[in-house]
Amino acid sequence: MPTKRALLIVEDDTAFANALRRSFERRDYDTHICQSVDGVLALVGRVAFRYAVVDLKLAGGSGLECVKALHEHDPEMRIVVLTGFASIATAVEAIKLGACQYLAKPANTDDIEAAFGKVDGDASVPLTERHTSIKNLEWERIHETLVDTDFNISETARRLGMHRRTLARKLEKRRVT
Repeated sequence: MPTKRALLIVEDDTAFANALRRSFERRDYDTHICQSVDGVLALVGRVAFRYAVVDLKLAGGSGLECVKALHEHDPEMRIVVLTGFASIATAVEAIKLGACQYLAKPANTDDIEAAFGKVDGDASVPLTERHTSIKNLEWERIHETLVDTDFNISETARRLGMHRRTLARKLEKRRVT
């Protein structure tokens, strides 16, 4: 019988984390769940993980911090970032910090497992002629600023020159779940 593959799930949504855990355990993964950056740092010294699924936005900080810590601990670990707040800025940063893939929620176990298996980029991906709308430009700028402020809503709103509640409404309106 093959040995189980060790998987770390970093997700602060307990229901979603447990659903992922059950699904991966049915696929013969040995899964562990953490809800914070501190939990990740404590656990990586005890278990040799081959795979990690990291939520971008955690209650106690940014998932990008987890990606960085996991990659520094083991550069060979396959890290997939999941997010309900996808943006080009956070995707680029996640890949720079060591993630192998970046997926927008909702993503299922098949999507995540396929992402673990992707080693190289795909140069045959078709280029599209998509005109960027003002709303998309605004969305990208908001997320660039969120990354710059480590997802601090108040500081992001201040830098963008808008009220904090206005920013919160814009984030909630465009949320991908």
